[in-house]
Amino acid sequence: MGSGKSTPVTVEKKPELLDKAWRNVVWDHSTRTDLMQYLQDYKPTIDSVPQARILLIGQIKAGKSSFFNSINSIFHGNITNQAGAGEMETSMTLKYRTYQVRAGRGGPPLAFLLCDTMGLEGREDGGMKLEDFVSILKGYVPDKYQFNPAQPMKADDCQACSTLALKDRIHCVVYVIDATTIGIQGMKNKIGEIKKITNSADVPLMVLLTMLDIVCPDVEKDLKNVYWSTYLKEKIEKASQLLGIQVSSVFPVKNYCREDKLDMCCDILLLTAMQKMLHLSDDFFANFE
Repeated sequence: MGSGKSTPVTVEKKPELLDKAWRNVVWDHSTRTDLMQYLQDYKPTIDSVPQARILLIGQIKAGKSSFFNSINSIFHGNITNQAGAGEMETSMTLKYRTYQVRAGRGGPPLAFLLCDTMGLEGREDGGMKLEDFVSILKGYVPDKYQFNPAQPMKADDCQACSTLALKDRIHCVVYVIDATTIGIQGMKNKIGEIKKITNSADVPLMVLLTMLDIVCPDVEKDLKNVYWSTYLKEKIEKASQLLGIQVSSVFPVKNYCREDKLDMCCDILLLTAMQKMLHLSDDFFANFE
């Protein structure tokens, strides 16, 4: 008989930081300025569309409203909270809102709209209905429409339930995911349906991965570690698999939630994600040129 002692199993520990960043970012004020200028100069590639319409969807507290507030803050030069955002267990956003970003206070509106929705929930009787999601994509849902978690919009509630002009439809869908809750039980089927709906409508889909500093201590210490972190790279790959999209369409961001002043590195991540949304919108417009 043996001694009863078990041989210890050696588990290879992955390095917390990679030897090389897997996305190259120049973290300086010139990058921030260039990104802001790109967004200010942007115009949709189709003349009949004055503004690209970007739809933000995702679970409650993922950071949809906070993303608009963060982009708005960058162009205002200070932290803003125009869109209600908070820590409630139920969705803070009860209305469909289309938010405009201006080039500074009193400046001209930029050529994109960020559309905010009620949060998604895994249970059938909670959150935004998939039928409402379809109506939003088609452009049927007006600004400030009050969501009803128990019942989707009726046909006679629509402004004009017919084929609407391209300018009224959604041109890019952004699924916002809290990095601490990727793959949460009960959401897989709903996410699959969203993927089917966007594919059927030929609307590009990308992912914003939020709460980076909470999920990764190395990123909390220094936001420049975002593309060096092995743990965060795994999270990004998991989000890619969950939505069935390329890793190149998953963008980590840190929204402004607790801060009282702007940060250059935070701005660069946010503006880079916003630029990708406009690139994808242009891909959508290419189908109509």
